[in-house]
Parts: sequence; C-alpha cells; structure tokens
Amino acid sequence: MIEYIGAAHIHSVFSDGTGEVPEIAKYAEESELDFILLTDHNTLRALQEGYEKWYGASLCLVGCEINDKENKNHYMAFGIKETYSTRLAAKEYVRRVKEAGGIGFIAHPHEKRNHMKEHPPYPWVDWSIKDFTGIEIWNHMSEWMENLTEQNKYHSFLHPLRSIVSPPAETLKLWDELNLKRKVVGIGGVDAHAHKQNLFGFFEVEIFPYKVLFKSIRNHILLPLQLENSNGRQKLAKSKEAIYQALGYGRNFIANDYHANSKGFQFIAKLGKKKYHMGDSIEFSENITLYVSLPVPSGEIRIICNGKTLTNIESNSTEWEVKEKGAYRVEVYIFNKAWIFSNHIRIGI
Repeated sequence: MIEYIGAAHIHSVFSDGTGEVPEIAKYAEESELDFILLTDHNTLRALQEGYEKWYGASLCLVGCEINDKENKNHYMAFGIKETYSTRLAAKEYVRRVKEAGGIGFIAHPHEKRNHMKEHPPYPWVDWSIKDFTGIEIWNHMSEWMENLTEQNKYHSFLHPLRSIVSPPAETLKLWDELNLKRKVVGIGGVDAHAHKQNLFGFFEVEIFPYKVLFKSIRNHILLPLQLENSNGRQKLAKSKEAIYQALGYGRNFIANDYHANSKGFQFIAKLGKKKYHMGDSIEFSENITLYVSLPVPSGEIRIICNGKTLTNIESNSTEWEVKEKGAYRVEVYIFNKAWIFSNHIRIGI
C-alpha cells in the first residue's frame, strides 16, 4: 500500500472562503499535502471552471457541501457533476449523490456552539437517513469555535492549532454504533475558510489561514498503486477515482499531524498469510490477530471494539488476538493529546 496525505472540507471564494483555488493549492503543496478536497457551499463552480487538477505535487479535487433550506444537515459530496437545490430534503440529496455514483460524508454531525448567537451551529438532525457513505468524525473549525470563551479568545485567535483536543465523544460513540450495522467511513476536516477578524479593534487577524490548518487534521489514504501526476484527462480521472475509492471504502485514517507526523501508521488484521486493512470486513475466526505500528518511538495505543477499549498500552507497536465479533479500530494519543483515529476493520458482523 502507498500512503497519500490530504486535507478535506475546504472553502474558497466560490462560497464563503477568502482564498482563490490556485492560492489554496499552492499552500497545500507547501504543506506537503498530496491532495485537497474542496467543498464550497452548494456550488461546483471550481469543477465547472477547470480548477480540478494537479498544482505541482498537490491534486485539487472538487466536491461541494450541500445543506437543506434550514441550513442543517450539511453533506460533503464528491464524485458528482451537479449540485442539488437547498429546497430538497436531506434524504433526497443524499440519495441523489449515491445514485450518481458519488460518495458523501455528514459534516460536523454534532456541532453545538450555543454560546455564539452570531455563529449558530449546523448539526445533522435527520438520522433516519441511511444512504450516506460516512461521517466527519473530527472538524477543526467546529471544535475551535465550541471551545472558544471570552477568557481564551485572544490566545485562540493567535494560536488556532493549540486549542484542538479530540473528536467529540458523542460522534465517536455514534460512529462505533453505526459500524455494528454497516460500514460507515470516518474522515476528518479542517473546515478552512481563512476568515479575517478584527482583533483589539485596530488590526485584522486571519483566524484560519489555509497553510496553518493544513498542518492539523489530515486524511491518510492507502492506495495499491502510485498516483500519476498528470493533468491529462484520463490520468487525472484515474487519480481522482483512486482517491475517492479509498475514501469511500474506508481505507484511511485521520490524524492531527500538528502533534507529530503520523505517516507510516499501520493497523492491520492477519489471518494466516492474509492481511486485512482498514475498511475491510472479514469472517470471524479465533485465529485473527490485530497489529498496530506507530512511526514514532512511543505513543498511547488504544484498541477499540464496539466502542469499548480492549487494551491501552504505551509503545510503538502492539498486537491483539481477536476473541469476539465486532467493529475494531485504533486510537493513538501522543504527549497526552489525541493524534490518530483509524477506520474500522469489521470482523464477523
């Protein structure tokens, strides 16, 4: 498997962001990202106007963030050629994305922010819907704003990376429960807008610079083949398809790389000579062993099954003999901070 690193949930001048797409892509390349996923609100103008392409070593792919008429049920859709009316119910646009062959992820599902009337939350409220591909388990901007207080706001404005702690426990709990019924992929998002805010009444601060956020919550995908860096139509389409297939399948993990570079993290299951990766579903056997390996000398490794922690060890690797059916994933903490969250390997369910 070849590992590629990207950032998702990014807004440009085509909706409520402040950056031009080539500028954003330049920041991505400077941040050593292999790809970025643009998600402007209810528009695919960046796709239609030819901005989906390689910019140096970084590939910019264009999706969109759809919402309903109440500005709830935000849905990041990829692999579609048209967006859908905000007059549609969430159930309808989620269905249409799936029927169009696209993939979609529920954005900031449990967003709150009840202490900021000028910035209301945009949670997902219709959990009767079943056709979504996955959910955004970690959203940088949502967590930053929810943690914002009158006491810490100046420090938070000046240091937007330091106030990010972990994905919401409520979201992780639901994610585990959903995976007991079917595969639900987890991704992470920076929710980048590069908003500018007047601070202290006399100078302007860019709260979420793209280049700063590109250092935080990232999606690491595993591909069987190397991407071809070419804007030729067929090769570009092939790279796009490979990235979307990996994300749609769950062949990825989420990491806050501000704490440490997580490239090289591994979570696999072995049964005899066969290896299984994140996103795989396999039959239950008493001979399955889970293996975890970190790219650093030590971290706190937690193996989670059906939402419960089975083992918690400080090491750079561990293994676990599977004794029960369930949805297994890994969390890793470094310097007492949340770092890596794998997707599930589903065993016997």
